[in-house]
Amino acid sequence: MTIPEDLATYLRTPRSPRWSPHTVRAAWWVCRAYYFASRDLKTDGVRTVVRPPPDLPAGARRGVDAALRRLDPTCLQRSLIKQRWLAGHGVSADVMIGVDKSDATFAAHAWLDYESTYESNRFYRIIHRIPAQVTRQ
Repeated sequence: MTIPEDLATYLRTPRSPRWSPHTVRAAWWVCRAYYFASRDLKTDGVRTVVRPPPDLPAGARRGVDAALRRLDPTCLQRSLIKQRWLAGHGVSADVMIGVDKSDATFAAHAWLDYESTYESNRFYRIIHRIPAQVTRQ
């Protein structure tokens, strides 16, 4: 699978230093987004809208990734938060929601479309796609 150009450009941006104000502010945004997404998913389901991130450089993703590792969100929470962060940096990424293809058990999973792997395509049948809404570039 080839990486889209907007994502490749984003990933080439050097990460901010660990304790820079940008990194800390991005982590704080994730904490708030996690709280509100957890609350809103209970009532709004897949129509939940994550608030846009503050105007921070793409390198502040270090704070986003660190906060997501420590908060241990569900796959849907993580995908919605990361989708919104990426959209704020000009990267289009759809959230994919799939269910287990086997009849033995019920399992669902959510991921961003660029994270699709052989396993996700083999084991999950996509039942819903939440399109990206890129807000700035």
